[in-house]
Amino acid sequence: MEEMVVEALLFGDRQAQLLAARQLGQFSSKQRHKIVEKGIVPPLILMLSTNDYEVIEAALFALLSIAFRSERNKILIAKSGAIPVLLDVLQCENELLVELGVAALLTLSSCASNKLEIAASGTIPLLLELLNSQAYNSMSLQANLDILSILHNLSTCHQLIPSIVSSGGVATLLGLISLASETKTEGEVIVEKAMVLLENIVSLSRIGLEEAAGTDGAIQCLVEAMEEGSSQCKEDAVAILLLICESCRERYRGMILREGAMAELLQLSVDGTRRARDNAKRLLLLLRDRSHCSPKNKQPKNILLLEHVMRQIEQGVGERAGMSVALLEEMISKLRT
Repeated sequence: MEEMVVEALLFGDRQAQLLAARQLGQFSSKQRHKIVEKGIVPPLILMLSTNDYEVIEAALFALLSIAFRSERNKILIAKSGAIPVLLDVLQCENELLVELGVAALLTLSSCASNKLEIAASGTIPLLLELLNSQAYNSMSLQANLDILSILHNLSTCHQLIPSIVSSGGVATLLGLISLASETKTEGEVIVEKAMVLLENIVSLSRIGLEEAAGTDGAIQCLVEAMEEGSSQCKEDAVAILLLICESCRERYRGMILREGAMAELLQLSVDGTRRARDNAKRLLLLLRDRSHCSPKNKQPKNILLLEHVMRQIEQGVGERAGMSVALLEEMISKLRT
């Protein structure tokens, strides 16, 4: 059976190659490894270059099965010229093929040896274009998550972060967070994934941090995510806001305050995750300085209340029982009115 599949892929006509590609997924990993050694990857990639959607689909499934849990095969597929061809698949009009192409690219991007080559092929702008375009609405939730995962995989190679930023990645992620936040179920998963990637970018790149801080509506978007998102989303949003404020306190402190961040920061300082609590307290310490305030900001009353609450937090409120927590909750409630 294995020899027949190899022969069909190497020398067969359309129908023979189609059937052989489909049979690959039925083999064990050991069998697939043996078959790959006999040179079947190049003909599978050639199958992707046709205009025959059925053949492309079979080849994509075959390549996915070959790459599954095999770093060696992932490298081989990339070196055999699959990446530019996969990018062509991502631009076809068949949604299923686009989603399979994204899945294949995600698998290849999980291999550290492939990341530079993937980026050099122009993958980053194309993926961001897919997230920005109407394709976002037509693709499945999994496809959108896969695109974000590819970008995250690439961002772990620090030298690629400037490419993500220069291609408009920060603005795309912020827009995605705002858009996805409007839908509570599927949107929450998208927001979490986008927020993790955004935090990775701004924490590892000064350019990324400056881009995030300077993007119109970014602080409002992050404050809203901190208020309405999941626990993970709140944690990441606070971390990003802290980085922004630390980058230039005098510039961004007032902007964060004007978006009404205090109440939620105080809440997180009490009942957020451990990391969210620590970062919320650090950000509150930056926000408490009154020197930036002007009468136009209408902040003095809130700042005085914030000072009082911060003293409570520094004295351990929230880590003691009963009345202290109740008092803090009452103060938070006042800040939200």
